[in-house]
Amino acid sequence: MANVQYYDVIIEPVVTEKSMNAMGEKKYTFLVHPEANKTMIKEAVEKMFEGTKVAKVNTMNSEGKKRRRGMVVGKTAKTKKAVVQLTADSADIEIFSGL
Repeated sequence: MANVQYYDVIIEPVVTEKSMNAMGEKKYTFLVHPEANKTMIKEAVEKMFEGTKVAKVNTMNSEGKKRRRGMVVGKTAKTKKAVVQLTADSADIEIFSGL
């Protein structure tokens, strides 16, 4: 496994209608490094966002889709998403507050 630091784990937040509705329940969705596990994701969120405490982490892998350009067939990159549930007494994540 590659040497993945905590600042390499979280790539970007996922901003969709479904993920925005889940923020009312303190669930935040992130695109994460494909080799990151749940404990690495938990540590990265707690270190990157001050005052947050993670209750649980759910992850999902999605395979790349087949794409064609003429006769050439290829695949897009694999992705991994993580849904992070914060505790009730935890602070909210600021990057989502203005949306």
